[in-house]
Parts: sequence; structure tokens; C-alpha cells
Amino acid sequence: MSRLPEIKEGDDSLSIRAAWLHYVAGMTQGEVAARLNVTNVKAHRLIARANQNGAIKISIEGDIAGCMALERQLEATYKLGWSQVVPELHEHGMPIKALALAGGRFLQLEIEGGQSSLIGIGHGRTLSAAVSSMPKVDASKVRFVSLLGGVTRNYRANPHDVMHRLTERTGGAAFVMPVPFFANSAEDREILIAQRGVREVFDLASRADTMLVGIGTTELSAQLVASQMIEASEISEVREAGGVGEMLGHFFDRDGKPIETSLSARTLSPDLSVLRAGRIIAIAGGDDKLAAIRSVLRSGFLSGLITDERTAERLTRQDEGWL
Repeated sequence: MSRLPEIKEGDDSLSIRAAWLHYVAGMTQGEVAARLNVTNVKAHRLIARANQNGAIKISIEGDIAGCMALERQLEATYKLGWSQVVPELHEHGMPIKALALAGGRFLQLEIEGGQSSLIGIGHGRTLSAAVSSMPKVDASKVRFVSLLGGVTRNYRANPHDVMHRLTERTGGAAFVMPVPFFANSAEDREILIAQRGVREVFDLASRADTMLVGIGTTELSAQLVASQMIEASEISEVREAGGVGEMLGHFFDRDGKPIETSLSARTLSPDLSVLRAGRIIAIAGGDDKLAAIRSVLRSGFLSGLITDERTAERLTRQDEGWL
């Protein structure tokens, strides 16, 4: 195939053209490169750009019977109002891609459905990936609010805070909680919350129609430690007290009971009494998080769960000494 004269268009327009040729016309990336008179590397980048900008919307109709059966089992076992189990993508380690696609789709439908006018958002790798996977959508009638402090103990930016990315994707108003996840002391927590602006955002977070959260572990390698939200000695204290799972800075033992540690009175997120009354949807999966997910599921705080097929199978298995 001979090359056409080089097309002089901005990369946004050219990326759409490349994506159309690849996904609709069925061309390989090499054929797209030849058609657009660009290098193979450039063609790959153009198609990837169209994906990242939300230009590609692939819809696969129908349900997977095995996943649906697992959903019913999860809901019955853990008394959930709703769940979604996504097919196994055979990822190594954490199933971040599968969870991100499902989480992004859930958030998109929440926005487009108009049932939630105020959506509370946690943070973490999975939620960050979910927002990144979501196509651009009009959320001019929806507000987003951070459910917890968005900076580290040393006041560094949290790399997994998603509020700014949400604004870019949706155009919706996003309210950030400009405080650490955990205060240095209970007294400092009250001082921080009392600050003008912080109090308003904190109250807004407590009134969220839907809360989309992640689930953390209490391992020494936990994201809370890696992102410098807390110190290794503090997570060790949680473990010694029986802590297994974490949600929005609240820790639970293997039976789902909240545990009290020195962190409890310093957590800058909605109180458990507020969470008990809310609609909380968690996105979590992976072998490393299995015990943590079970812990939070057994707490009774979750209204729904988005997880992957392998994790769902293990969560519903009867021979692991948990159920």
C-alpha cells in the first residue's frame, strides 16, 4: 500500500482518525501508520491517546453467567444490596485493569443516571485508575467531594488523589479536603476541622448520596505506609490490635468489628456513624487484599462491591475458614 500525502492535522483530530481506522476499519497499527503517513510508534501513540481522551467507547452487550452467579452469592453471603463481578483478565498481581474499567463504568452511569447529585470519593491506586479509564462525561449537575484528607503526613501531594482528574474528565465541581489523612493528634484534628472551608467540605462529605471507596490492608507494605499517610510503627499498632482491613481510615478486625487505636481519634474522614447511614460502594480485588476485603464486607458498612472474578470466587468459597 502506498503512503498518502502526510495529513497535517492536530494530534487530537489525527488520533480520532487513527482510532477509527484501527477499531472500525479493522486495520492493524502498521496499516494505520502507512495510511496516515506516520511511523508505527506514532500510530500506536495516536490510538492510545484516543483511548485516554475517552474517544473510544466499546460496548459489549450481555451478561456472563458465571459472574452473575458470583454476584448473587456475594450479595447473599455478605448482605449486599448490589455487586458487580468483572471477568478475569489474568493480570499479574492486583487486577487493576479489570477493576478500573468496571469502576469507571460505574461512576459514568452514576453521573449519567442523575441519581446522585453529590458523590463522595476516596483515593488510592484503584480509584485513580478507575477515574482515568472513564470517558469524558458531562457532570455539570453533579458535585464531587473528597471523603478524606488529601495530603500526606508531610503535606506532600497524594499521588492517588483523584479529585483534579475527575474535574478534567467531567467538568463537575469538585471539593477537596486540604488536610492530612490523619492529624498528628486528636486536638489537631479538631483544630483542622474547625478551619473555615475545611468544616464546610467535611460536612459536605458527610452528606454524600453515594460514596465510592477503596479497601486497604494492614500489611507493612500497605498503601497507607507507602504513600506516607502513616508510619510503619502505626500500622504495626493496628495489626497488633487485630486490624485486618481499612476503609477511609477506619480499621476492622477479621470479624468486621471496628478497632480502636491511636489513629482512630485522628482520622480526617466521616465518622463511622455517618458511614453506617450512607450508600458505600467499594472497588477492590486481588489475592493480597482478600483478607482485608472480607474484613470490610463483614463490617456491614458496604452497600455494594465491585471486584474481579478470582477474588469473588475466593470470597464465596466455603472451605477457607472464614464463612
